[in-house]
Amino acid sequence: MASDQKFVDFVADQVKNAGEVTTRKMFGEYAIFSDKKIFGLICDNKLFIKPTQAGRAFIKDVVEAPPYPGA
Repeated sequence: MASDQKFVDFVADQVKNAGEVTTRKMFGEYAIFSDKKIFGLICDNKLFIKPTQAGRAFIKDVVEAPPYPGA
């Protein structure tokens, strides 16, 4: 199931203060960028953030899952 443009726009609006936020259709879904640097994917109307050690420490109880089969 592909992501809805409305959901993609909603996510981008929620993180609009994180620099110049843009989205681009890639791999049949969407990539999300801040200041031209990719930081996540939007797949099946779910946001997947690129995992980092600092992010894991900040979130603490991280739930990880692949954005699509084989990822």
